[in-house]
Amino acid sequence: MRAEERQHRILVLARQTGRVEVADAAEEFAVARETVRRDLSELERRGLVRRTHGAAYPVESAGFETTLARRETQQVPEKRRIAAAAAQLLGEAETVFVDEGYTPELVAGLLPADRPLTVITPSLRTASLVSANESTTVLLAGGRVRGGTQATVGSWARDMLARFVIDLAFLGANGISRERGLTTPDPAVAEVKEQAVRSSRRRVLVGVHSKFGASSFCRFAEIGDVHTVVTDAGLSAPEAHRYSLLGPQVLRV
Repeated sequence: MRAEERQHRILVLARQTGRVEVADAAEEFAVARETVRRDLSELERRGLVRRTHGAAYPVESAGFETTLARRETQQVPEKRRIAAAAAQLLGEAETVFVDEGYTPELVAGLLPADRPLTVITPSLRTASLVSANESTTVLLAGGRVRGGTQATVGSWARDMLARFVIDLAFLGANGISRERGLTTPDPAVAEVKEQAVRSSRRRVLVGVHSKFGASSFCRFAEIGDVHTVVTDAGLSAPEAHRYSLLGPQVLRV
């Protein structure tokens, strides 16, 4: 099998399963692990995967994005820890933006139900989840609904957010890079996220370690635009420090 064909199949495998292990790929394609590592290095150079120790994750791009259903099955313990730590940062905020995505949805589920709170979100699932709390007012951003993420996008959602001054925003990103900032594959999604950044006084970014160093198609903010980054301990302490030098506090949980 030629290297180009094997790399294509490795990429397909990564996108189908959400992760590819070096050992498993070496067995699957009957090659040495070092060969797989070289293949992954080439795919990473082309911006298609993000390598971590012994494995690689697909980078979401204009042509590929994981569904919410897939995200619910990947790195779930890490996402739950991140959400729990992020929810502790609520403080005295009375108005909260909760971004689309599984980890922000987990944060929403941990917001207090015993005090008045207004939650603004483009996520249909998050809106349904928090609307069960009698003390919570839910504002669902309007616009086109993306089937894969069950979230609204476009100018209606953006213009609605532009009318608010929001105390705190819990944000997600598909790619988190010191060089290229916070990115997402869809321009319509980027519009909503960018406006949420502009409209909020305080901004908390939540994301698993595999998103760091990756870049997607549309930039919606710089690292320094967020006040706190909450991730898991898979992001090394030295790398977390490099991100903190750009402005935010970085919490590894």
